[in-house]
Amino acid sequence: MMESTPFTPEAEQMELPLKIKLESFEGPLDLLLFLIKKNEIDIYDIPMLVITQQYLEYLEMMKNLNLDVAGEFLLMAATLLHIKSKMLLPTPEEDQAEGGEEEEDPRAELVRRLLEYQRFKEAARELTKGPMLDREVFIRHFLGENLLEDGEEGNGEEASLFELLEAMKKVLQGLPPEEFQEISIEHLSIKDKILQIMDRLWEVENVAFADLFTPSTPRREVIVTFLALLELLRLRMIRVYQSESFGTIRIFSPMEREEGRKTIEERIL
Repeated sequence: MMESTPFTPEAEQMELPLKIKLESFEGPLDLLLFLIKKNEIDIYDIPMLVITQQYLEYLEMMKNLNLDVAGEFLLMAATLLHIKSKMLLPTPEEDQAEGGEEEEDPRAELVRRLLEYQRFKEAARELTKGPMLDREVFIRHFLGENLLEDGEEGNGEEASLFELLEAMKKVLQGLPPEEFQEISIEHLSIKDKILQIMDRLWEVENVAFADLFTPSTPRREVIVTFLALLELLRLRMIRVYQSESFGTIRIFSPMEREEGRKTIEERIL
């Protein structure tokens, strides 16, 4: 099982130019399923201490990245803390020994919700493999086709928001300590960064997430780049895929240059 790594970027000290609403992407059950998968946990036997700690760390990370954490995430945090506290209470062993009814595991309702949500997600994933006509029409092929580099294996499944956050965390943790320096706000505008990313994608077809950054990229620019990617995802101008679980994330655009530039000019301030 992987251990949790605290994440404390300096984003809370920055005045970022855009606030991203998480409701446009995924919710708290998605985050829990991601953590269960990441830690290789049995969904029927969730270690509440580990999962609650990591869930709260991701919430803190999202707030630091200027993501608008919806109320559902905070409600789930309270639910996890409540379940964890109930599990710390002594078990009424004497009542059980006398033939009394055994109390339901405090995690049972959460497990039922996760299993039901997981079934809906799998059904939705199967539907997306069907014909795209009259639902979504893109000029360029995109369902993982030709996205993998030589030597990579897998089906090129779409990466989730939380897989992107995990990749982002690794990038930030790999940056050297940053000395104080003045950075131009104009140079780091979301719109300019979006244009940079899209111009690169239109030139080379697809780019690895990690290749958008270098060890010398300022921390603030890393964060602005990440917010630009989320805005592009919201506008459906890019897709992100992984060759395998927690493997390389690759980004590409299903839009042609002319249509993409028009969308940027019309929909991004």
